[in-house]
Amino acid sequence: MEQAAITRTVGVADGVFAPGHIGELTRIVPFEMVDEVLAETGAVQRRIRLVPARVTVYLLLAEALFNGLGYRQVFDRLCAGLSGLATVRPGGSALRQARQRLGPAPMKALFRLVSGPAATTAAAGRWRGLRVVAVDGTLLSVPDCPANLAVFTRQRLGNGISGYPQLRLAALVACGTRSVIGAVFGPAATGELEYARRLAADLRPGMLLLGDRNFAAATLLNQMAATGADLLVRCKANRKLPTVARCRDGSTLTRIGPLTLRVIDAEITIRTAQGTRTGHYRLLTTLTDPATHPAGELVRLYHERWEIETAYAELKSTVLGGRVLRARTPDGIEQEVWALLTAYQALRTAMTDATDSVPGTDPDRAGFTTALAAARDQLVLAAGVITGTDIDLVGTIGRHILAHLLPTRRVRTKDRIVKRAISKYNARGPAIDRTTYKATISIAILTSDP
Repeated sequence: MEQAAITRTVGVADGVFAPGHIGELTRIVPFEMVDEVLAETGAVQRRIRLVPARVTVYLLLAEALFNGLGYRQVFDRLCAGLSGLATVRPGGSALRQARQRLGPAPMKALFRLVSGPAATTAAAGRWRGLRVVAVDGTLLSVPDCPANLAVFTRQRLGNGISGYPQLRLAALVACGTRSVIGAVFGPAATGELEYARRLAADLRPGMLLLGDRNFAAATLLNQMAATGADLLVRCKANRKLPTVARCRDGSTLTRIGPLTLRVIDAEITIRTAQGTRTGHYRLLTTLTDPATHPAGELVRLYHERWEIETAYAELKSTVLGGRVLRARTPDGIEQEVWALLTAYQALRTAMTDATDSVPGTDPDRAGFTTALAAARDQLVLAAGVITGTDIDLVGTIGRHILAHLLPTRRVRTKDRIVKRAISKYNARGPAIDRTTYKATISIAILTSDP
């Protein structure tokens, strides 16, 4: 395999600033960037303390990588590879006060600097000159304490028992690399559509936005289309829409407010040795010319919306391990979530750099679990941050990723179900068919009749 090799020299400071790093990922979130956001947000310490502001930022990022550990344990890992450098181990109270002094603003500003689609030469994530992105929301649980309950509400379950208070996170994700372009979050009592409206500021001309049925609201469609981005959103198959014109491929044009949309009705059939299943789907798109944007290709492309579901699974299951967020104040929760998103984005950037170093490698084949484990190891070793150390663009994290590339993703044939008995989806139970079947998919574009 041919690989690109770009190197730079980095060095960590001595004394109380020495633990301010995240191993190899420091090249993606360098000291200069952290110092810039601290200055911009007025968070630079007035006097040098045991835990300076820069170190606090990296501590929060490291905590996102080692989410199952306490802050003192994470601080120990930041110091583990700093042989010969003067470091003092602060107590839990000092670490807590450092996080409180910092506040959430620097972490938000840092995320804004690292956010955006990861640079790649791969074709994944682009379709006919458009950057394919997806929008969706998810819920995160926060600690059940009085301060959090003043902002975040509990979720009411069917049997009337309350769970943890919850936070709603909505994100705009680049398909292919799964890097985060924009994110907003707040109380779960605020609906997903409101957060999506706030994300419209991150849309740009040249993007093609994929969204599920929840995002087919008329006001939201018009607001997102006004950004210049194109839309491909699923809607209910029985939704009544006026027909403005008919296209030669069977799709039709309709109007929702001032917005002209193309309606594509499709019948998708999946055949395996188990049998055949057929479903009816309706898509709305601002791409109104069937000659330049064929309906069949758009129907197949819509499947890429699952990229954001995978990104949320990586955040909630792999990074958080299904755990509740740890901060016990709303400001602490905000700080923690921005740190989580920044660490995730750094990992995604490292993963894309690795696959991009070998031409023709799909970013989808980079294993997130592999990248996270390697990043943790390199943080403990303080790899790439000892003075005089040269690191290349791929680094040890990238070499681990390339050595353990995932196979090409297979066609999805199973219904969306999970094992939790309290889920709104059917529980799988003990009798799970784990046989791998060869599947063929056929798509028939139907004559739309809104």
